[in-house]
Amino acid sequence: MSSNIGVWIETSNGGVKEANFGVLTAARRQAGAEIYAFLMNAGADECREALQLYGVRKIVEITMEGADPERQAFALAEAVQHFEISALLGLSSAGGRDLLARTAALMDVPLIQDCIGVDPAARTVVKSHFSGKTLATIRFNSNPYLCGLRPNAIEPQTAPCEAEVLNFAASGPSSGKLTVKEVKQSPSKAMDLTEANVIITGGRPIASADNYKILRECAEVLGAAVGASRAAVDAGFAPHSMQVGQTGKTVSPKLYIGCGLSGSVQHFAGMKTSKVIVAINTDKDAPIFGKCDYGIEGDLFEVVPVLTEVLKEQKDLAD
Repeated sequence: MSSNIGVWIETSNGGVKEANFGVLTAARRQAGAEIYAFLMNAGADECREALQLYGVRKIVEITMEGADPERQAFALAEAVQHFEISALLGLSSAGGRDLLARTAALMDVPLIQDCIGVDPAARTVVKSHFSGKTLATIRFNSNPYLCGLRPNAIEPQTAPCEAEVLNFAASGPSSGKLTVKEVKQSPSKAMDLTEANVIITGGRPIASADNYKILRECAEVLGAAVGASRAAVDAGFAPHSMQVGQTGKTVSPKLYIGCGLSGSVQHFAGMKTSKVIVAINTDKDAPIFGKCDYGIEGDLFEVVPVLTEVLKEQKDLAD
């Protein structure tokens, strides 16, 4: 039986965020399903080329008056009902968590966030529990249902097709309980950890906030985001926004480089779904070496600068 699978698409600087492509790949796992991509007050025509490369046949540009979170949730709920969507998927990003939760509450349907796998045909999702020690497979009995996927948890796979752009004017009612007076952007231009393909993280041995410069220089060459362990954050070397782990951000990059990390259970829970893990530590008995794909026994203050220089040389040769 065919069905309509919807995907809420997040955009940035007028383009589709790369992390959406894994969600679209997951949505296509139901044979015969029509994939609908929902955009809110965004240029559907500008996003069409990127979306149809990943199997989207219907691009729905939702328009409405106002753009506060409450109106957005009402508009998305309207669109899901109008296009008879059986499952709505999205990113478990900061914005995605908020919008999906509001939409599920309005529709009175189930929502599961931070999933690392989804099977639309079986109506099941996979979610990590107990610091990543076990995985739960959960089945939905509701129609529709909502699912938030961990960014980068699913490898994107292209499926080129032709997409049709549809316009949906939502009424977007509001209770008036929420008013957005101002939006302040962070002065930092740092990449969002949860959406980064490459992350380099420093632990307590980084010793000071200034020493993160070493990691940032390497990150600039790699196009990576810079993270921190809880120990480094607690010591005042980095803000909590940089923290990776059970009490910080959960990430799934293609490459995770841990510098001076012991490999605690709490930290590992936040990055264990990384595709490739590289560890740099002076302690050959550090637990992280039992959990990584590649290990370097050495001082991060010696290894990282050398790594940066080698990467620069390779980049120059490629250019």
